[in-house]
Amino acid sequence: MISLISLLYFLLIGILAGFLASMIMKSGRGSMLRYLVIGAIGALLGGFLFRLVGLAAYGLLGELVMATVGAVILIFLLHKIR
Repeated sequence: MISLISLLYFLLIGILAGFLASMIMKSGRGSMLRYLVIGAIGALLGGFLFRLVGLAAYGLLGELVMATVGAVILIFLLHKIR
């Protein structure tokens, strides 16, 4: 079962990862909701890719890096589709 603290933790990491990925990819300024969506999907994508290559992320910094890497890849793929 997911606790409220875990959900808030995931949302905050998602927002920060989405913001960082947007700045890294220079995809423009966005709203907090846009950062959250990009960061949350990026966290799922990053988690999948990290597990695929045998890496693990521990702690706040590790999860933030994983989510940011996933969000950067997501933004890159979205730019290629357009």
